[in-house]
Amino acid sequence: MTEYRRILLDGASVQVLRDGDELVAGDGRRVAVAEAVHLPPCEPTKIVAVHLNHSSRVAEFGVRLPAAPTYFHKPVSALVGHGGAVVRPEGCRYLNYEGEVAIVIGRTCRGVPPSQAGDYIAGYTIANDFGLHDFRDTDAGSMLRVKGSDTMAPLGPGLVTGWDFHGKRLRTYVNGRLAQDGSTDEMQWDMHYLVADIARTITPIPVSGCQRMLLPNPG
Repeated sequence: MTEYRRILLDGASVQVLRDGDELVAGDGRRVAVAEAVHLPPCEPTKIVAVHLNHSSRVAEFGVRLPAAPTYFHKPVSALVGHGGAVVRPEGCRYLNYEGEVAIVIGRTCRGVPPSQAGDYIAGYTIANDFGLHDFRDTDAGSMLRVKGSDTMAPLGPGLVTGWDFHGKRLRTYVNGRLAQDGSTDEMQWDMHYLVADIARTITPIPVSGCQRMLLPNPG
């Protein structure tokens, strides 16, 4: 398994490879992980997110899963890197969090079956699907301000390749307290199914041949 990151290095955005407690740039420069200024590990053109998918989240909400996955969109302006500030608007009472696994697409993907979807995935990263639930009633049906406001999509720090998403635990902590604890095996629709389902009508298009689209998968 290999982990890539994007950091600010001498004022420029640079992709680096993690080597233990250091990050190594292509020209050999090294930066300590703890000292790096992180950027989102990729630059997406689209962020497509799934509503409910994990059985533990369904139980938490006391609802039932739909017959098929439903989606919403987060604009790329919502992105913020690891360690960056999530801005809580003045007067916001209900700032929600959801630890996620994000799928990063590496090849143009359209009309592929789930059995082939893995060939189009560049890797995976971690996301937190923050939401301003003060707008939940006024934005019902769109989730635009709820999920898409600035800084509501922290991503990273790393993009990992060669990772098997089966049987993995995903834990979310709030101020050091365990707030969510789930498994990828709880998903009604797995990663490959979601990629194939989206690619029936929306084409993920990589930028400059690199991994560029995200598909967060709520926990």
